[in-house]
Amino acid sequence: MNILNRNNVHVQANNGPVLLYAHGFGCNQTMWNQVTPYFESTHRQVLFDYVGSGKSDLASFDVKRYSSLQGYAQDVLDVCDALGLSNGVTFVGHSVSCSVGLLASIARPELFDRLVLLGPSPCFLNHPPDYLGGFEREDLEGLLSLMDQNYIGWANYLAPVVSGETEAGALTGELSDSFCSTDPTVARVFAQTTFFSDNRADLPLVSRPCLILQHREDALAPLGVGEYMHAHLQGSTLKVLDVVGHCGHMSQPFLVAEAMRNYFNNLSLP
Repeated sequence: MNILNRNNVHVQANNGPVLLYAHGFGCNQTMWNQVTPYFESTHRQVLFDYVGSGKSDLASFDVKRYSSLQGYAQDVLDVCDALGLSNGVTFVGHSVSCSVGLLASIARPELFDRLVLLGPSPCFLNHPPDYLGGFEREDLEGLLSLMDQNYIGWANYLAPVVSGETEAGALTGELSDSFCSTDPTVARVFAQTTFFSDNRADLPLVSRPCLILQHREDALAPLGVGEYMHAHLQGSTLKVLDVVGHCGHMSQPFLVAEAMRNYFNNLSLP
């Protein structure tokens, strides 16, 4: 199948440097809709859905390929190839897509100019005393068990954890709807891959500069995780956003866009 159809690729504007947006687990490209307007006059913006997510081609989903984050990284490279992009791309990823983008940049460093990592985590599991990802293995296994037993219940439980909202707000509802609209088989594979991947050893292999956007209060990626990534990514910049929850691009898009703009402008200074 044509990659642009397979991954439901949309390109906004045809001029300027490229911003390539990659969504997180259980989400889709529409989660960036409040960020893209800030760059519509300055950048060519590319949005896509991973195979199995959003409005991608579900028939193209392959359990073996997508049981590894390398499979999702290949989606990123496939989209760039289909658009004829060979250099100068700024990758903007959320959550697990941060690790996906890092893997893609290791595979093809010449393709990327830099990476913007929103709420990244190279490993969600705790490995004390050197690394605290935020979760014990039994916690995540319990989450997957709930997913198997009661998919809607799992979505309704996870959505407020991700949004950071204490009550059922609009963001929680949007996330819950997105989780529930994802094919359960695809979501189960993506969840297993997301929560049990460990990409800490890959961080020193990244050669492109990165902006790490850390949420101040984030149940999925604690402050220490952002600091860990900053320490292990050469040439990285860490910015802590005054955001509660794991989705600053949806809850506080201005803060995310402002941090990105400041980063881009500083890079252009002598």
